[in-house]
Amino acid sequence: MSKPEAPLARNVKRLSHVDLPGAGQVYVIGNHAYIGHVPNAQKIGTSILDVSDPGKPRITSQILIDDPESHSHKVRVIGDIMIVNHERNMSAIGRRADELPRVRASLRQALGRDPRASELAQELGVKESDMSLVEAAERTVYANGGFKIYDIADKAEPRLITYQKTGGIGVHRFDMDANYAYISTEMAGYVGNILVIYDLRNPVKPQEVARWWMPGQHVAGGEIANPEGRRHRLHHALRFGNELWASCWLAGVRVIDVSDIRAPRTLGQFNYHPPFPEPTHTVMPLPSRIAGRRIAVAIDEEEQAQSPEDMERRRGRPHGCLWVLDASDVADMKPLAMFEVSELDSPWSRATLQRFGAHQFQEHIDDTLVYCAWFAGGLRIIDVADPFAPQEVGHFIPEPATGKAAPQTNDVDTDTRGLVYIVDRHGGFDILEFARR
Repeated sequence: MSKPEAPLARNVKRLSHVDLPGAGQVYVIGNHAYIGHVPNAQKIGTSILDVSDPGKPRITSQILIDDPESHSHKVRVIGDIMIVNHERNMSAIGRRADELPRVRASLRQALGRDPRASELAQELGVKESDMSLVEAAERTVYANGGFKIYDIADKAEPRLITYQKTGGIGVHRFDMDANYAYISTEMAGYVGNILVIYDLRNPVKPQEVARWWMPGQHVAGGEIANPEGRRHRLHHALRFGNELWASCWLAGVRVIDVSDIRAPRTLGQFNYHPPFPEPTHTVMPLPSRIAGRRIAVAIDEEEQAQSPEDMERRRGRPHGCLWVLDASDVADMKPLAMFEVSELDSPWSRATLQRFGAHQFQEHIDDTLVYCAWFAGGLRIIDVADPFAPQEVGHFIPEPATGKAAPQTNDVDTDTRGLVYIVDRHGGFDILEFARR
């Protein structure tokens, strides 16, 4: 379970390592870490680990996925209630199937005829020989999207309470508190993920209380679809007081008022697309003002190159990065700074088809330190005490998972002891210690 200290580290040391399947989220509360896994051969959806001894974490229980079309790569816990997502497996073929209707319609309009398979393949970035698989995936009806609620009073024996179905490809990331779940999901009649808020006070029967979406998503309600299609969507929203801070992919950032939980309304927005190409993954405010300013941070998700040619086309364009925003007036947010990691700072920055740039940070901040998961750049710890000049104060780049070209650090969390937890998209869970200086 233990690995030698990674040489590519500054002010951070590894306390332990566990060879777990690739993961999409790590969430730590108390003495337990909850890990949501991407699709894997072992069919593990969620792992619960006892981390009371950070040098010797041990697996308490694991929940298997009994649906070969789905995964549960996100997880959150409040008290004895655990929620995991249920989302369609989106391989490269599945993702292209999702885009096929839009691409077909666009080409038909441009060409004045039905597009050929070769033309569709070129636009989608797949081989022409794969088009039959893409079209078959397009025809497949998926009805298993949603989220599951577990009672984890006994963490060795999680007990399923209910399985709440949603729509489309299902639920992606989400937030929750003692009363509500803030779910990012596709729903019938909408293009791309929207926000659906559920009352959890009776976890046996969650009740939908409200929806929020951006103009151009509710096509069944008569809205004209946004030209970006599903790329104009909610990624997820985090609650801070009576606000939800929503990352909206290629639509940037939104701040939503939920003082009336049944009538969420948009307070402000900021979008840096274009010219910046990587989508907004997460956004949240800092807990305290800095020099009178309300500061927020946002992070992009570096998208996956689909082919060597696609990788080559991306050379020279900005990588996913960390943004620092002045959110003193959420109706008029302004960028103050960006933080990027140089390709020279990781030996795996140009590994074939592996992502290098940013992905995610811990979804709670106690001071001015932002712990970022940077794909092939590993963990980067950024201090935004000076919001005009964010500074890296520590980093840790793990080894690639067995058989992989580069590490793909996918998520990060911290606990009340000051320990740092990271997971890799291809495999591996590390507990780290940051030596503050």
